[in-house]
Amino acid sequence: MDPYTIHTKESGSLLPVRDVHVNISARSSTPGKMKGRKARWSVKPSDMSNRTFNPIRAIVDSMKVKPNPNKAMISLSIGDPTVFGNLPTDPEVTQAMKDALDSGKYNGYAPSIGYLSSREEIASYYHCAKAPLEAKDVILTSGCSEAIELCLAVLVNPGQNILVPRPGFSLYRTLAESLGIEVKLYNLLPEKSWEIDLKQMESLIDEKTACLIINNPSNPCGSVFSKSHLQKILAVAARQCVPIVADEIYGDMVFSDCKYKPLATLSTDVPILSCGGLAKRWLVPGWRLGWILIHDRRDIFGNEIRDGLVKLTQRILGPCTIVQGALKSILRRTPQEFYHNTLSFLKANADLCYETLSSVPGLQPVCPSGAMYLMVGIEIEHFPEFEDDVEFTERLIAEQSVHCLPGKCFEYPNFFRVVITVPEVMMLEACSRIQEFCEQHYHCAEGSQEECDK
Repeated sequence: MDPYTIHTKESGSLLPVRDVHVNISARSSTPGKMKGRKARWSVKPSDMSNRTFNPIRAIVDSMKVKPNPNKAMISLSIGDPTVFGNLPTDPEVTQAMKDALDSGKYNGYAPSIGYLSSREEIASYYHCAKAPLEAKDVILTSGCSEAIELCLAVLVNPGQNILVPRPGFSLYRTLAESLGIEVKLYNLLPEKSWEIDLKQMESLIDEKTACLIINNPSNPCGSVFSKSHLQKILAVAARQCVPIVADEIYGDMVFSDCKYKPLATLSTDVPILSCGGLAKRWLVPGWRLGWILIHDRRDIFGNEIRDGLVKLTQRILGPCTIVQGALKSILRRTPQEFYHNTLSFLKANADLCYETLSSVPGLQPVCPSGAMYLMVGIEIEHFPEFEDDVEFTERLIAEQSVHCLPGKCFEYPNFFRVVITVPEVMMLEACSRIQEFCEQHYHCAEGSQEECDK
Protein backbone atom coordinates (compact mmCIF):
# COMPACT_ATOMS: atom_id res chain seq x y z
CA MET A 1 0.00 0.00 0.00
CA ASP A 2 1.17 3.48 -0.82
CA PRO A 3 1.98 5.09 2.56
CA TYR A 4 0.31 8.28 1.42
CA THR A 5 -3.16 6.79 0.95
CA ILE A 6 -5.91 5.94 3.43
CA HIS A 7 -8.53 3.22 3.47
CA THR A 8 -12.15 4.52 3.54
CA LYS A 9 -14.63 2.56 5.63
CA GLU A 10 -17.68 3.06 3.42
CA SER A 11 -16.34 2.01 0.04
CA GLY A 12 -13.21 0.06 0.95
CA SER A 13 -11.35 2.11 -1.63
CA LEU A 14 -8.05 3.92 -1.40
CA LEU A 15 -7.99 7.69 -1.50
CA PRO A 16 -4.93 9.93 -1.78
CA VAL A 17 -4.35 11.89 1.42
CA ARG A 18 -4.62 15.17 -0.47
CA ASP A 19 -8.31 14.39 -1.25
CA VAL A 20 -9.29 14.05 2.42
CA HIS A 21 -10.78 17.20 3.98
CA VAL A 22 -11.11 17.86 7.70
CA ASN A 23 -13.32 20.64 9.10
CA ILE A 24 -11.63 22.79 11.72
CA SER A 25 -13.63 25.16 13.87
CA ALA A 26 -13.26 28.84 13.20
CA ARG A 27 -12.09 29.53 16.73
CA SER A 28 -9.19 27.07 16.61
CA SER A 29 -8.06 28.35 13.20
CA THR A 30 -8.13 32.06 14.07
CA PRO A 31 -4.57 33.44 13.85
CA GLY A 32 -3.08 34.42 17.20
CA LYS A 33 -5.96 32.91 19.21
CA MET A 34 -4.57 29.45 20.05
CA LYS A 35 -4.88 29.01 23.79
CA GLY A 36 -1.67 28.63 25.78
CA ARG A 37 0.72 29.41 22.94
CA LYS A 38 2.56 32.66 22.54
CA ALA A 39 3.46 33.27 18.91
CA ARG A 40 7.24 33.48 18.75
CA TRP A 41 10.05 31.61 17.03
CA SER A 42 11.61 28.96 19.23
CA VAL A 43 13.03 26.07 17.22
CA LYS A 44 15.34 23.75 19.15
CA PRO A 45 16.80 20.30 18.52
CA SER A 46 14.99 17.39 20.09
CA ASP A 47 16.18 15.63 23.24
CA MET A 48 16.88 12.57 21.10
CA SER A 49 19.17 14.48 18.77
CA ASN A 50 20.96 16.06 21.73
CA ARG A 51 21.52 12.61 23.23
CA THR A 52 23.00 11.26 20.00
CA PHE A 53 26.77 11.13 20.17
CA ASN A 54 29.29 9.18 18.09
CA PRO A 55 32.58 8.77 19.99
CA ILE A 56 34.61 8.11 16.85
CA ARG A 57 33.40 11.23 15.08
CA ALA A 58 33.87 13.34 18.21
CA ILE A 59 37.46 12.16 18.70
CA VAL A 60 38.51 12.18 15.05
CA ASP A 61 36.92 15.56 14.33
CA SER A 62 38.79 17.07 17.28
CA MET A 63 42.17 15.87 16.01
CA LYS A 64 43.45 19.11 14.50
CA VAL A 65 46.51 17.63 12.90
CA LYS A 66 47.90 17.67 9.38
CA PRO A 67 49.76 14.73 7.84
CA ASN A 68 53.42 14.96 6.89
CA PRO A 69 53.41 16.64 3.45
CA ASN A 70 56.45 14.61 2.42
CA LYS A 71 54.72 11.26 2.91
CA ALA A 72 51.60 9.99 1.19
CA MET A 73 48.72 9.44 3.59
CA ILE A 74 47.91 5.83 4.53
CA SER A 75 44.57 5.47 6.26
CA LEU A 76 44.22 2.39 8.45
CA SER A 77 41.18 3.86 10.18
CA ILE A 78 38.11 3.22 8.03
CA GLY A 79 36.27 -0.08 8.25
CA ASP A 80 35.21 0.04 4.61
CA PRO A 81 36.79 -2.68 2.45
CA THR A 82 36.01 -0.79 -0.78
CA VAL A 83 38.14 2.30 -0.10
CA PHE A 84 41.30 1.30 -1.98
CA GLY A 85 39.67 -0.70 -4.77
CA ASN A 86 41.73 -3.82 -4.07
CA LEU A 87 38.78 -5.80 -2.69
CA PRO A 88 35.99 -5.61 -5.28
CA THR A 89 32.89 -7.71 -4.89
CA ASP A 90 32.49 -10.73 -7.15
CA PRO A 91 31.24 -10.16 -10.73
CA GLU A 92 28.29 -12.46 -9.99
CA VAL A 93 27.19 -10.07 -7.24
CA THR A 94 27.40 -7.10 -9.59
CA GLN A 95 25.54 -8.99 -12.31
CA ALA A 96 22.77 -9.90 -9.88
CA MET A 97 22.20 -6.21 -9.24
CA LYS A 98 22.18 -5.40 -12.95
CA ASP A 99 19.66 -8.17 -13.61
CA ALA A 100 17.39 -7.00 -10.81
CA LEU A 101 17.47 -3.44 -12.12
CA ASP A 102 16.90 -4.46 -15.74
CA SER A 103 13.94 -6.65 -14.80
CA GLY A 104 11.89 -3.62 -13.79
CA LYS A 105 10.23 -5.71 -11.07
CA TYR A 106 11.70 -3.95 -8.06
CA ASN A 107 10.91 -0.27 -8.48
CA GLY A 108 7.91 -0.09 -6.15
CA TYR A 109 7.28 -0.42 -2.44
CA ALA A 110 8.06 -3.75 -0.81
CA PRO A 111 6.61 -4.90 2.52
CA SER A 112 8.38 -3.03 5.30
CA ILE A 113 10.02 -6.25 6.52
CA GLY A 114 11.17 -7.14 2.99
CA TYR A 115 9.87 -9.23 0.12
CA LEU A 116 8.69 -12.67 1.18
CA SER A 117 10.87 -14.28 -1.50
CA SER A 118 13.95 -12.45 -0.21
CA ARG A 119 13.26 -13.43 3.38
CA GLU A 120 12.80 -17.04 2.28
CA GLU A 121 16.26 -16.93 0.67
CA ILE A 122 17.89 -15.63 3.85
CA ALA A 123 16.05 -18.22 5.97
CA SER A 124 17.20 -21.00 3.65
CA TYR A 125 20.80 -19.72 3.54
CA TYR A 126 21.21 -19.56 7.33
CA HIS A 127 18.92 -22.44 8.32
CA CYS A 128 20.45 -25.40 10.12
CA ALA A 129 19.09 -28.18 12.31
CA LYS A 130 20.39 -26.55 15.50
CA ALA A 131 19.01 -23.12 14.59
CA PRO A 132 16.03 -23.57 12.25
CA LEU A 133 14.69 -20.56 10.37
CA GLU A 134 11.62 -19.72 8.32
CA ALA A 135 10.75 -16.58 6.39
CA LYS A 136 8.70 -15.34 9.36
CA ASP A 137 11.93 -15.34 11.41
CA VAL A 138 13.65 -12.86 9.06
CA ILE A 139 13.37 -9.07 9.06
CA LEU A 140 15.23 -7.22 6.30
CA THR A 141 16.72 -3.86 7.27
CA SER A 142 18.65 -0.93 5.86
CA GLY A 143 22.07 -2.29 6.77
CA CYS A 144 23.19 -4.10 9.90
CA SER A 145 23.25 -0.84 11.85
CA GLU A 146 19.49 -0.48 11.43
CA ALA A 147 19.08 -4.12 12.45
CA ILE A 148 20.86 -3.33 15.74
CA GLU A 149 18.78 -0.19 16.24
CA LEU A 150 15.52 -2.09 15.73
CA CYS A 151 16.62 -4.79 18.18
CA LEU A 152 17.35 -2.21 20.86
CA ALA A 153 14.14 -0.33 20.15
CA VAL A 154 11.99 -3.46 20.48
CA LEU A 155 13.70 -4.90 23.57
CA VAL A 156 14.61 -1.89 25.70
CA ASN A 157 12.70 1.01 27.22
CA PRO A 158 14.22 4.36 28.22
CA GLY A 159 15.69 4.03 31.69
CA GLN A 160 16.66 0.39 31.24
CA ASN A 161 20.22 -0.72 30.50
CA ILE A 162 22.09 -2.92 28.07
CA LEU A 163 25.48 -4.63 28.34
CA VAL A 164 28.03 -3.74 25.67
CA PRO A 165 31.62 -4.97 25.08
CA ARG A 166 34.70 -2.89 25.90
CA PRO A 167 36.49 -2.46 23.55
CA GLY A 168 33.50 -2.42 21.25
CA PHE A 169 31.80 -0.88 18.24
CA SER A 170 30.93 2.71 19.15
CA LEU A 171 27.53 2.59 17.43
CA TYR A 172 26.06 0.55 20.29
CA ARG A 173 26.42 3.50 22.65
CA THR A 174 25.36 6.00 20.00
CA LEU A 175 22.10 4.16 19.32
CA ALA A 176 21.34 3.28 22.93
CA GLU A 177 21.86 6.71 24.43
CA SER A 178 19.83 8.41 21.69
CA LEU A 179 16.96 6.14 22.81
CA GLY A 180 17.44 7.03 26.49
CA ILE A 181 19.01 3.65 27.30
CA GLU A 182 21.87 3.29 29.80
CA VAL A 183 25.01 1.50 28.60
CA LYS A 184 27.04 -0.76 30.87
CA LEU A 185 30.45 -1.91 29.64
CA TYR A 186 31.72 -5.44 30.15
CA ASN A 187 35.41 -6.11 29.65
CA LEU A 188 37.18 -8.10 26.97
CA LEU A 189 40.57 -9.51 27.97
CA PRO A 190 43.47 -8.95 25.53
CA GLU A 191 45.63 -11.53 27.31
CA LYS A 192 42.94 -14.13 26.51
CA SER A 193 42.52 -13.17 22.85
CA TRP A 194 39.72 -10.80 23.80
CA GLU A 195 37.48 -13.32 25.57
CA ILE A 196 34.82 -11.81 27.84
CA ASP A 197 35.47 -11.36 31.55
CA LEU A 198 32.35 -13.40 32.32
CA LYS A 199 32.36 -12.80 36.06
CA GLN A 200 32.61 -9.04 35.62
CA MET A 201 29.93 -9.10 32.92
CA GLU A 202 27.48 -11.00 35.08
CA SER A 203 28.09 -8.61 37.98
CA LEU A 204 26.70 -5.76 35.86
CA ILE A 205 23.30 -7.38 35.35
CA ASP A 206 20.45 -5.99 37.43
CA GLU A 207 16.66 -5.78 37.30
CA LYS A 208 16.86 -3.07 34.64
CA THR A 209 19.09 -5.03 32.24
CA ALA A 210 17.07 -5.63 29.06
CA CYS A 211 19.62 -7.32 26.77
CA LEU A 212 23.23 -8.30 26.23
CA ILE A 213 25.10 -7.42 23.02
CA ILE A 214 27.60 -10.00 21.80
CA ASN A 215 29.79 -9.02 18.83
CA ASN A 216 31.47 -12.07 17.29
CA PRO A 217 33.68 -11.90 15.22
CA SER A 218 34.66 -8.60 16.77
CA ASN A 219 35.07 -5.05 15.62
CA PRO A 220 37.56 -3.66 16.71
CA CYS A 221 39.41 -6.73 17.99
CA GLY A 222 39.32 -9.18 15.09
CA SER A 223 38.72 -11.92 17.66
CA VAL A 224 36.54 -15.02 17.22
CA PHE A 225 35.07 -16.75 20.27
CA SER A 226 35.50 -20.49 20.68
CA LYS A 227 32.51 -22.80 21.01
CA SER A 228 33.22 -23.35 24.70
CA HIS A 229 33.40 -19.61 25.41
CA LEU A 230 30.12 -19.01 23.57
CA GLN A 231 28.51 -21.72 25.69
CA LYS A 232 29.70 -19.97 28.85
CA ILE A 233 28.20 -16.70 27.59
CA LEU A 234 24.89 -18.45 26.98
CA ALA A 235 25.02 -19.93 30.49
CA VAL A 236 25.25 -16.44 31.98
CA ALA A 237 22.34 -15.22 29.84
CA ALA A 238 20.23 -18.27 30.75
CA ARG A 239 21.00 -17.95 34.45
CA GLN A 240 20.04 -14.26 34.46
CA CYS A 241 17.16 -14.59 31.93
CA VAL A 242 18.60 -11.89 29.66
CA PRO A 243 18.05 -12.07 25.88
CA ILE A 244 20.96 -11.57 23.50
CA VAL A 245 21.46 -9.32 20.50
CA ALA A 246 24.18 -11.04 18.46
CA ASP A 247 26.03 -8.69 16.10
CA GLU A 248 27.34 -11.21 13.58
CA ILE A 249 27.98 -8.93 10.62
CA TYR A 250 31.45 -10.52 10.31
CA GLY A 251 30.06 -14.05 10.60
CA ASP A 252 32.03 -16.48 8.42
CA MET A 253 34.76 -13.85 7.91
CA VAL A 254 37.20 -15.97 9.90
CA PHE A 255 40.65 -17.20 9.01
CA SER A 256 41.33 -20.79 7.98
CA ASP A 257 42.86 -21.78 11.32
CA CYS A 258 39.73 -20.78 13.22
CA LYS A 259 36.13 -22.01 13.44
CA TYR A 260 33.12 -19.69 13.65
CA LYS A 261 29.92 -20.75 15.39
CA PRO A 262 26.75 -18.65 15.10
CA LEU A 263 25.59 -18.12 18.66
CA ALA A 264 22.05 -19.34 17.99
CA THR A 265 23.30 -22.79 16.95
CA LEU A 266 24.45 -23.35 20.54
CA SER A 267 21.37 -22.03 22.33
CA THR A 268 18.40 -24.16 23.33
CA ASP A 269 16.76 -21.70 25.69
CA VAL A 270 18.21 -18.16 25.41
CA PRO A 271 16.28 -16.10 22.83
CA ILE A 272 18.57 -14.39 20.33
CA LEU A 273 18.18 -11.66 17.74
CA SER A 274 21.05 -12.18 15.30
CA CYS A 275 22.06 -9.21 13.13
CA GLY A 276 23.90 -9.56 9.83
CA GLY A 277 24.04 -8.19 6.32
CA LEU A 278 25.72 -8.08 2.93
CA ALA A 279 28.17 -5.31 3.83
CA LYS A 280 31.32 -7.12 4.85
CA ARG A 281 31.23 -10.69 3.59
CA TRP A 282 30.15 -9.56 0.12
CA LEU A 283 32.17 -6.30 0.30
CA VAL A 284 29.25 -3.98 -0.50
CA PRO A 285 28.64 -1.81 2.61
CA GLY A 286 27.02 0.94 0.56
CA TRP A 287 24.20 -1.31 -0.64
CA ARG A 288 22.59 -1.11 2.82
CA LEU A 289 20.97 -4.50 3.16
CA GLY A 290 20.95 -6.12 6.59
CA TRP A 291 18.74 -8.52 8.48
CA ILE A 292 17.53 -9.71 11.85
CA LEU A 293 17.21 -13.46 12.41
CA ILE A 294 14.79 -14.28 15.21
CA HIS A 295 15.84 -17.36 17.18
CA ASP A 296 13.25 -18.17 19.84
CA ARG A 297 13.00 -21.92 20.27
CA ARG A 298 11.21 -21.73 23.62
CA ASP A 299 8.79 -19.01 22.48
CA ILE A 300 10.08 -16.53 25.06
CA PHE A 301 9.79 -13.61 22.65
CA GLY A 302 6.41 -14.89 21.51
CA ASN A 303 4.39 -12.84 19.06
CA GLU A 304 4.96 -9.57 20.91
CA ILE A 305 8.60 -9.09 19.94
CA ARG A 306 7.96 -10.19 16.36
CA ASP A 307 5.00 -7.85 16.05
CA GLY A 308 7.03 -5.06 17.64
CA LEU A 309 9.79 -5.47 15.06
CA VAL A 310 7.25 -5.37 12.24
CA LYS A 311 5.77 -2.15 13.62
CA LEU A 312 9.19 -0.55 13.92
CA THR A 313 10.08 -1.40 10.30
CA GLN A 314 7.02 0.52 9.18
CA ARG A 315 8.71 3.76 10.17
CA ILE A 316 10.95 3.74 7.07
CA LEU A 317 9.30 1.06 4.88
CA GLY A 318 12.25 -1.28 4.51
CA PRO A 319 15.58 -1.49 2.66
CA CYS A 320 16.36 -0.94 -1.02
CA THR A 321 14.13 -3.09 -3.22
CA ILE A 322 16.71 -3.48 -6.01
CA VAL A 323 19.16 -5.15 -3.61
CA GLN A 324 16.35 -7.34 -2.30
CA GLY A 325 15.59 -8.40 -5.85
CA ALA A 326 19.22 -9.36 -6.39
CA LEU A 327 19.50 -11.26 -3.10
CA LYS A 328 18.61 -14.72 -4.43
CA SER A 329 21.32 -14.61 -7.06
CA ILE A 330 23.86 -13.10 -4.67
CA LEU A 331 23.39 -15.90 -2.15
CA ARG A 332 23.23 -18.71 -4.69
CA ARG A 333 25.71 -17.66 -7.36
CA THR A 334 28.62 -16.12 -5.46
CA PRO A 335 31.45 -18.64 -5.93
CA GLN A 336 33.27 -20.10 -2.92
CA GLU A 337 36.51 -18.92 -4.51
CA PHE A 338 35.46 -15.32 -3.86
CA TYR A 339 35.06 -15.91 -0.11
CA HIS A 340 38.30 -17.91 0.00
CA ASN A 341 40.32 -15.24 -1.81
CA THR A 342 39.00 -12.46 0.41
CA LEU A 343 39.87 -14.32 3.60
CA SER A 344 43.27 -15.38 2.32
CA PHE A 345 44.12 -11.76 1.59
CA LEU A 346 42.93 -10.57 5.01
CA LYS A 347 44.84 -13.28 6.84
CA ALA A 348 48.04 -12.52 4.93
CA ASN A 349 47.75 -8.84 5.84
CA ALA A 350 46.87 -9.67 9.45
CA ASP A 351 49.92 -11.94 9.76
CA LEU A 352 52.17 -9.35 8.15
CA CYS A 353 50.97 -6.59 10.45
CA TYR A 354 51.01 -8.72 13.61
CA GLU A 355 54.49 -10.13 13.01
CA THR A 356 55.98 -6.76 12.12
CA LEU A 357 54.49 -4.84 15.03
CA SER A 358 55.28 -7.61 17.49
CA SER A 359 58.95 -6.75 17.09
CA VAL A 360 58.43 -3.00 17.59
CA PRO A 361 59.52 -1.69 21.00
CA GLY A 362 56.61 -0.44 23.07
CA LEU A 363 53.86 -2.15 21.07
CA GLN A 364 51.81 -5.23 21.97
CA PRO A 365 49.58 -6.33 19.07
CA VAL A 366 46.92 -8.96 19.75
CA CYS A 367 46.74 -11.58 17.01
CA PRO A 368 43.35 -11.54 15.22
CA SER A 369 41.38 -14.56 14.01
CA GLY A 370 38.91 -12.89 11.67
CA ALA A 371 37.03 -9.76 10.59
CA MET A 372 39.12 -6.85 9.24
CA TYR A 373 40.99 -5.48 12.24
CA LEU A 374 43.58 -5.96 14.90
CA MET A 375 44.20 -4.05 18.12
CA VAL A 376 47.67 -2.92 19.16
CA GLY A 377 48.54 -2.13 22.77
CA ILE A 378 50.75 0.88 23.50
CA GLU A 379 53.13 0.64 26.47
CA ILE A 380 52.48 4.29 27.11
CA GLU A 381 55.06 4.51 29.89
CA HIS A 382 57.71 4.05 27.19
CA PHE A 383 56.39 7.05 25.26
CA PRO A 384 56.50 9.86 27.86
CA GLU A 385 56.05 12.56 25.21
CA PHE A 386 52.47 11.43 24.70
CA GLU A 387 49.72 11.84 27.24
CA ASP A 388 47.59 9.02 25.87
CA ASP A 389 46.62 6.97 22.81
CA VAL A 390 44.89 9.94 21.19
CA GLU A 391 48.06 12.04 21.25
CA PHE A 392 50.10 9.01 20.13
CA THR A 393 47.92 8.53 17.03
CA GLU A 394 47.83 12.28 16.34
CA ARG A 395 51.61 12.44 16.22
CA LEU A 396 51.70 9.30 14.08
CA ILE A 397 49.63 11.19 11.51
CA ALA A 398 51.70 14.37 11.78
CA GLU A 399 55.06 12.64 11.44
CA GLN A 400 54.39 9.51 9.40
CA SER A 401 51.04 10.19 7.64
CA VAL A 402 49.59 6.96 9.02
CA HIS A 403 46.08 7.21 10.43
CA CYS A 404 44.89 4.64 12.99
CA LEU A 405 41.96 5.06 15.35
CA PRO A 406 42.94 5.46 19.01
CA GLY A 407 41.56 2.94 21.49
CA LYS A 408 39.59 5.72 23.15
CA CYS A 409 37.18 5.48 20.20
CA PHE A 410 36.31 2.01 21.48
CA GLU A 411 36.44 2.94 25.19
CA TYR A 412 39.78 1.17 25.57
CA PRO A 413 42.71 3.53 26.22
CA ASN A 414 46.33 2.93 25.28
CA PHE A 415 45.51 0.84 22.23
CA PHE A 416 44.98 1.65 18.58
CA ARG A 417 43.07 -0.20 15.87
CA VAL A 418 44.53 -1.17 12.52
CA VAL A 419 42.31 -1.91 9.50
CA ILE A 420 43.86 -4.72 7.45
CA THR A 421 41.98 -4.27 4.15
CA VAL A 422 44.58 -2.00 2.50
CA PRO A 423 46.76 -3.31 -0.36
CA GLU A 424 49.74 -5.34 0.82
CA VAL A 425 52.30 -2.77 -0.34
CA MET A 426 50.53 -0.11 1.75
CA MET A 427 50.36 -2.45 4.74
CA LEU A 428 54.11 -3.01 4.52
CA GLU A 429 54.80 0.72 4.21
CA ALA A 430 52.46 1.59 7.08
CA CYS A 431 54.05 -0.97 9.40
CA SER A 432 57.51 0.31 8.48
CA ARG A 433 56.47 3.87 9.31
CA ILE A 434 54.88 2.82 12.62
CA GLN A 435 58.10 1.02 13.51
CA GLU A 436 60.18 4.10 12.64
CA PHE A 437 57.87 6.31 14.68
CA CYS A 438 58.07 4.08 17.76
CA GLU A 439 61.85 3.73 17.57
CA GLN A 440 62.18 7.52 17.45
CA HIS A 441 59.98 8.12 20.49
CA TYR A 442 60.59 5.04 22.63
CA HIS A 443 62.20 5.62 26.03
CA CYS A 444 63.12 3.08 28.65
CA ALA A 445 60.92 3.35 31.70
CA GLU A 446 62.67 4.47 34.85
CA GLY A 447 64.55 1.62 36.47
CA SER A 448 64.26 -0.65 33.43
CA GLN A 449 67.45 0.20 31.54
CA GLU A 450 68.71 -3.34 31.93
CA GLU A 451 65.57 -4.63 30.18
CA CYS A 452 65.99 -2.09 27.37
CA ASP A 453 69.58 -3.15 26.79
CA LYS A 454 68.55 -6.71 26.02
